[in-house]
Amino acid sequence: MTDVEENVPGKDPGDAESRPCKPESSGPTREDKSSLRDHPSRLRNTVNDVSKLSSEIGMNRDFRMEEKVLPPGSLEGRIRETMHDAFWDHLKERLSATPPDFSCALELLKEIKEILLSLLLPRQNRLRSEIEEALDMDLLTQEAEHGALNVPHLSKYILNTMALLCAPVRDEAVQKLESISDPAWLLRGIFQVLGLMKMDMVNYTIQSLQPQLQEHSIRYERAKFQDLLNKQPSLLDHTARWLTRAAAQLSAPPPSGPDAADAASSPCSFPGEAASSPEPLSPTMVLSQGFLNLLLWDPEDDEFPETLLTDRARLQELEAQLRQLTILASVLLVSSSFSGSVLFGSPQFVDKLKRVTRALLEEFKSRPEEEAMLTVSEQVAQEIHQSLKNMGLAALSSDNTASLIGQLQDVAKKENCVRSVIGAGSLSKQNRCPSL
Repeated sequence: MTDVEENVPGKDPGDAESRPCKPESSGPTREDKSSLRDHPSRLRNTVNDVSKLSSEIGMNRDFRMEEKVLPPGSLEGRIRETMHDAFWDHLKERLSATPPDFSCALELLKEIKEILLSLLLPRQNRLRSEIEEALDMDLLTQEAEHGALNVPHLSKYILNTMALLCAPVRDEAVQKLESISDPAWLLRGIFQVLGLMKMDMVNYTIQSLQPQLQEHSIRYERAKFQDLLNKQPSLLDHTARWLTRAAAQLSAPPPSGPDAADAASSPCSFPGEAASSPEPLSPTMVLSQGFLNLLLWDPEDDEFPETLLTDRARLQELEAQLRQLTILASVLLVSSSFSGSVLFGSPQFVDKLKRVTRALLEEFKSRPEEEAMLTVSEQVAQEIHQSLKNMGLAALSSDNTASLIGQLQDVAKKENCVRSVIGAGSLSKQNRCPSL
């Protein structure tokens, strides 16, 4: 998932361990509002940061909130674990003292009560009343003052209530708590499972309200942009230039001259470039061309459309996926021209070659494409050679092997014609390649 969960305020049951007795809660912080003079920075603060969570929920149907998991062995993780252990050891000492000290236990029971009530649906009034009665803090405080607070009995009631409220996926976790006899460790386990239950409830609520949140996000961003645009008319200059460029590409006349026919019939020609009168432009056509251009956007170009800043990371991920699929298809096309139809007529071989190539393409994220493509070309050549041998067919000659590796390495170049034909570059009139 994305890091949006770190921007969401909320109370974590695990925070109960961060202070001696009273659980610590956190609240939302007010965004720092900067001047409109620096409009890219201002825009990111007001639109990208403020509406980031709302936009992510609206656009991503698989969006889920998850607890922040610290890396194993990290300093922060070790410190947190040490503090938690110290807290629960301290609670155990208090409950084991003579007479028992229930002050911390009361604070924890109060927090547990609040969490259980927060998990209830509006119509669950009867269960709400039962929880209020069973965990009446005034009554429990009086029992604690007289040394009669029955923590194990209360914990059993809490576990039964959790079993009623939890999602089926948490049934096993709740059942495991029933085998814990130590009151302090039982309370610790209860808080851990309640944290998961709260996350389940948050995700259920998000899923239920997603259509409304998506509509709200659209209205919010539109209103925010309009408000900023009223204050600074030049705020969306990058967006205007982006759309103008897309419209100009669609309106450009088809090539004319003696080479026009050859260009139109060339394998590197572009869809829709037949010698016919262009259809009238529509907003949908301009937007489609604009989004295609975004998939080829230069990361160094700072004139990214302001209206899509919140989606830039998502578009960059799509661009990376498109590039990987383009290279994968190019590798398969080049390989098939050397291997023949018999080998590529085997679905098992093609699937294996896809898996091998896709795995090796992951190195593009950490190595230059030309360097990583050398590994891809050598491995693909080896797979083809071994498969031809296994099928009793003539293996590639040394010249053909060298030619295959060379052509596969060339796929790493953006101007490679095979890559241009297959990739998104073939949809852009700016990236015409020569005939094969």
